[in-house]
Amino acid sequence: MASTTAPVSATRAVLRTEARLFAREPASLFWVMVSPTVLLVVLGLIPSFREASPGLGGRRVIDLYVPVSLLFALIMAGLQAMPPVLAGYRERGILRRMSATPVRPAALLTAQLALHAAAALVSTLLVIAVGRAAFGVALPGNPAGYLAALLLAVAGALALGAAVCALSRTQKIATAVGTAVFFPTMFTAGVWVPVQAMPDTLRRIVEFAPYGAASRALDEAARGGRPSLLAVGVMAFWAVALTTAAIRRFRWE
Repeated sequence: MASTTAPVSATRAVLRTEARLFAREPASLFWVMVSPTVLLVVLGLIPSFREASPGLGGRRVIDLYVPVSLLFALIMAGLQAMPPVLAGYRERGILRRMSATPVRPAALLTAQLALHAAAALVSTLLVIAVGRAAFGVALPGNPAGYLAALLLAVAGALALGAAVCALSRTQKIATAVGTAVFFPTMFTAGVWVPVQAMPDTLRRIVEFAPYGAASRALDEAARGGRPSLLAVGVMAFWAVALTTAAIRRFRWE
C-alpha cells in the first residue's frame, strides 16, 4: 500500500507546485484564459458581425466565432504556453535530476498537461458565457456532442504541443517551432476567416487538419446535430499520431 501511495502523493505534490508556478505567470494566464474572450468581444462589437447572413444560413458571424475562440484558447495553451515550459525544464536538467528521486519526470509532464487542459477548459466556459450574455449566441444544441468534440480537440491540441516539445532541444527552439506552427493552426481554426465561410474546396482541405476538423465538429454540435464521423475520425487520427510521435521522440534530458 505504501509503495502505491507514495507515487500518488508525490504526483499530487508536483501538481500543486506546478499550479502555483503557473498561477505566477500572468502572461500565460492572459493568453490562454482571457485573450479568447477578448477576441470574441472585439469581434462582437462589429455591427455587421451581429447581423444574420444569408450566406451563412441565417446565422451571424459572431455565432461562428464562439467555437473559433475556443480553438484559439487551445492553440495558445498547446503551442505557446506549454512547450517552452517543458523544454526549459529539460534544458535546465530538471527532468534529469527528477529521475533520481521518487518523483518521476512523467509526473511533471502529467501535471503540465492537466494544468493547461484545465486552463483551456475554463477559457471555453468563459467564452461560451460571454457569447451568450453579451451577444445572444445560442448555447450548443447538442451539449454532449459539443463536450465530446471539445475534449477531443483538447487532446489533439496538447498532443501537438507535446510533439513540438519533443522535437525541440531547448526553450528557444520550442518557442520558435511553436510560433512557426502557430500561424497555420490559426488559419485552419478559422481565426481569420471562419471555416464555414471559406470557399468549398478550401474548406474541405482545411477540415482534414486537426483544428479544421474540430471547427466542423463543434459547429455541427452547436447546431444540434451529431459531429460527423469524418470530423471525429480526423481529430482522433491527429491526436493519436501526434501523441505517438511525441512519445517516440521525447527525451528527458
